[in-house]
Amino acid sequence: MLCTASIDEGVPRFLKGQGQGWITAEYGMLPRSTHTRNAREAAKGKQGGRTMEIQRLIARALRAAVDLKALGEFTITLDCDVLQADGGTRTASITGACVALADALNKLVAAGS
Repeated sequence: MLCTASIDEGVPRFLKGQGQGWITAEYGMLPRSTHTRNAREAAKGKQGGRTMEIQRLIARALRAAVDLKALGEFTITLDCDVLQADGGTRTASITGACVALADALNKLVAAGS
């Protein structure tokens, strides 16, 4: 599992002016993360239901753990890429994304944002 966090100024339109941040997630399996090669979902033109479900799960779990008002008007995007799918990718994604989120929040605190 490879998880990263990106910090961007601004929030989605529905949160503008409310003084709170947002956390979102993207999840994907690399083509050779399984025993047989799977095509990237981007090559198919749309995401599958499983992928969308996992993205929502990651984002909701971590939004519940963060004071979004204290975050200010920043958006943190968590990217989780499966390198080897041998079971437990949902929980591994949440764990990895949590570590990436902690690093991002520490960076914001250190910068005084």
